[in-house]
Amino acid sequence: MLRSCLAALIALAAAAPLAAAPVPPANPQIDYAGFRSLAGEVEAYRQTRLVDWAQFAAAARRPRTLILDARSAEAYRAGHIRGAVNLPFTDFTAASLARVIGRSDRPILIYCNNNFRNDRPPVMLKSVRLALNIQTFINLVGYGYRNVRELNEVVDFDDPRIGWVRG
Repeated sequence: MLRSCLAALIALAAAAPLAAAPVPPANPQIDYAGFRSLAGEVEAYRQTRLVDWAQFAAAARRPRTLILDARSAEAYRAGHIRGAVNLPFTDFTAASLARVIGRSDRPILIYCNNNFRNDRPPVMLKSVRLALNIQTFINLVGYGYRNVRELNEVVDFDDPRIGWVRG
């Protein structure tokens, strides 16, 4: 009898649906669906804003153009393109971007570790799908800065044309 009761309980437990785990409330300060939507909207626009080194260098010589280095402050101090201003991606906020960039129509040039073939400090390669240029571009547009050009070439930071400043 004990065996049959135990078997019945096991069978009943196996047949009963598991209660769904409670879904935590959504965080109103995080919008993943909104980010996905923004990334989709930015994708085609970004393709029209990619420049090679010659275009990047020519644009950098124009008045008011900002070369924005969104790498960490440590990486920036170890080396960067001459004239670049550092605002680490992790510090992007509406206020910090406004302080560094100013007007939303200001021409902005961006680059990241994956624009350099050297793959040694201070520009170690990142995972291709996670290259900082992608997040930087999406965030700048999301914050209202659309006059962004992105370096789309792989260069050598030892090439004198690059104007690499060592820390």
